[in-house]
Amino acid sequence: MTKAKVAFICTHNSCRSQIAEALGKKLAGDVFESYSAGTDLKDQVNPDAVRLIKEHYGIDMLANGQKPKTLADLPAVDYVITMGCGVRCPYLPAKKRVDWGLEDPTGQDDETFMQVIKEIEDKVLKLKQELS
Repeated sequence: MTKAKVAFICTHNSCRSQIAEALGKKLAGDVFESYSAGTDLKDQVNPDAVRLIKEHYGIDMLANGQKPKTLADLPAVDYVITMGCGVRCPYLPAKKRVDWGLEDPTGQDDETFMQVIKEIEDKVLKLKQELS
């Protein structure tokens, strides 16, 4: 059976969507393939996201090849999950669309950042259960 392809979409593809891609690969890679993309890219993945994901999950996002990507970089996907940034995505064919409504932790302290990361972790695990 082919694994579902899930795209996590956020405006800059530098923080929340990148975190979701990394956690999706680590925590649910046996159930679905994780991708991320954005509509108005930043130059790099948020350094706080990179640092905290490495410290708390042992995932080196940069060494794993994560970088800001556009919607055009995505394969055909089954699920589109937006992060809650009001992105008006161009039409992206998918079986299901969901908005997770997450606050952007960019520029916040580590505690606030980790609250958002934990929320993403919980949502990734729920999605894994839903798709199992």
